[in-house]
Amino acid sequence: MPPWLSVTILVVLGAALLLGMAKGWRRLRRGPDAVPAPPAVPADDALGAARTEPLDATYVSTTRAGDWLDRVGSHGLGVRSAATVAVHEAGVVVRRRGAPDVFVPRAALRAVGTSGGMAGKVVGGEGLVVLTWVPSPDDDPRGLDTGLRLRHRQEADALLAATQTLIGSTPAASGSEESS
Repeated sequence: MPPWLSVTILVVLGAALLLGMAKGWRRLRRGPDAVPAPPAVPADDALGAARTEPLDATYVSTTRAGDWLDRVGSHGLGVRSAATVAVHEAGVVVRRRGAPDVFVPRAALRAVGTSGGMAGKVVGGEGLVVLTWVPSPDDDPRGLDTGLRLRHRQEADALLAATQTLIGSTPAASGSEESS
């Protein structure tokens, strides 16, 4: 094969790769209107009684519910970070280091379960706790999945139990208590 043909093929493949990457980055950032911003974390006295202690975790990412590869990039929801997570009467609070905190109100929660992975992290087994929630009634009814990797398995079990109890006692979530 002549050298000019090899170089031409490599340049075309490189350009196709760069275009594909740019398309993926644009899709990831979809813009702030693609997904409503999560509500701000209420003041501590408005959160109500704590159902769990703050648990050390890694916030993995948020994806469209049911599609573990469709990462949501708007509002910092796609940023992996160290975090603490706690369940309160008002909802689930994820306090992240180096990224905006995430508050999932009680009425927005639809399900909680486990998964072996989601965009940005594959752990095998059922090592991630996944919260399924709908940020606003006008949003896609499928909602969002937020993945958390807890430091200790017993803490993951405590988070699952507390969140499931919270969902079970939420009138808006009746009939949708299945795990994801």
